[in-house]
Amino acid sequence: MTGVHVSTSINGDPVEYVCPADESLLDVLRDRVGLTGVKEGCGTGDCGACSITLDGALVCACLVLGAEAEGRKVTTIEGMGDGEKLHPLQRQFIDNAALQCGVCTPGFLIAAKSLLDENPDPTVEEIRYALAGNLCRCTGYDKIVRAVQAAAKDLRRQKK
Repeated sequence: MTGVHVSTSINGDPVEYVCPADESLLDVLRDRVGLTGVKEGCGTGDCGACSITLDGALVCACLVLGAEAEGRKVTTIEGMGDGEKLHPLQRQFIDNAALQCGVCTPGFLIAAKSLLDENPDPTVEEIRYALAGNLCRCTGYDKIVRAVQAAAKDLRRQKK
């Protein structure tokens, strides 16, 4: 296969891969790197299921080419926890029943973490706005918002 050689950092680890120039980062992460936590919902950037951070910015992996990750820092849901220890957002999604089928959950978690990294005490409106790019067809958004509020509180308590 001819393609583009990419050296990047994924979840803090150095990673190299070769991909066709037109292959999405979503497909690279799932099919070449084996990080299947990143989900494909729509393939057009409308659902948020494939949300990741790229150099700290929240993006839909389906809208980024795999070659564009060259020299950049990629963070996926697999990099969110600390080994077997869940991130407070992950714990609160479970405790607040903010997940069902799981397709949207990784994207919601990454988007919520991106919000809380920037704003540790968001209002309900700020949470809803930050998560507006993510769609859920199973749970409804109230449980997700409550989980983000609870995680924000947990994270603020940990920093004291």
